[in-house]
Amino acid sequence: MKYSTSPSTSRCHSPVPTEFSTSLPMPIVYRHNCMGAATKCYKYLRKLLKFEQMDFEFAIWQMIFLFIAPQKVYRNFQNRKQTKSQFARDDPAFLVLVTFCLCISTIGFAIVLGLRFFQFVKLLFYMVFIDYIAAGLLIATIFWFITNRYLRIDKTQDVEWGYTFDIHLNAVFPPLIILHILQLFLYNALINNNTFLGRFIGNTFWFVAVGYYIYITFLGYANIEILHKTHLILSALPIILLIYITTLCAGINVSYLVMEFYRYRAL
Repeated sequence: MKYSTSPSTSRCHSPVPTEFSTSLPMPIVYRHNCMGAATKCYKYLRKLLKFEQMDFEFAIWQMIFLFIAPQKVYRNFQNRKQTKSQFARDDPAFLVLVTFCLCISTIGFAIVLGLRFFQFVKLLFYMVFIDYIAAGLLIATIFWFITNRYLRIDKTQDVEWGYTFDIHLNAVFPPLIILHILQLFLYNALINNNTFLGRFIGNTFWFVAVGYYIYITFLGYANIEILHKTHLILSALPIILLIYITTLCAGINVSYLVMEFYRYRAL
């Protein structure tokens, strides 16, 4: 079942009966449900400094199910919409754990690439602040603009920017594990050589990772009732498959090129 990500712009659902709503003051729950995006963002960022209030166990559960059953993760987003009147996460635990995984994987990159300490710090800066945060903000903003501008059926409601960022976080986690952790164990032994086997393994890692990203992104937007034509997101899969086959036939090792790009960044 689909749900919109933001309450209607014309009204908010009050828990008091209609006949009393004009004479009674608005309850506290009402104000919380209708709080603005700036307030939600402030509360979210403030929680980043309060680790004891984060539900890391639930965030780990989400990470596991993003691999085996991502639909269940988005079912939880639907439950949040019903109970808290917002789709976006109000707990930054998932964001913190993904950042932690990225930092750990950067250590692996430093070992595989033979980087010195300051080169590792430089690469860590690029991966966290450019590839992860800046790219995530940009991608979320692009999807937020496109979905609200071109894919909305109900113009009285819109897609939360926070939810588009959550979709990106969900979609980026499996590729992070596949490319930044699993691939590193095979890179020097099997991938980093000029053979078809090396190209096949390396390019397959990338094909699977990008496929995961596209599919999980599609699931996120397909659950929103005010959007239509979300299946167009899946149209990127045949393009990725064509690129995958082309790179294999052309002798292009995508993993090698990306690793050399990371090496260049760190120098």
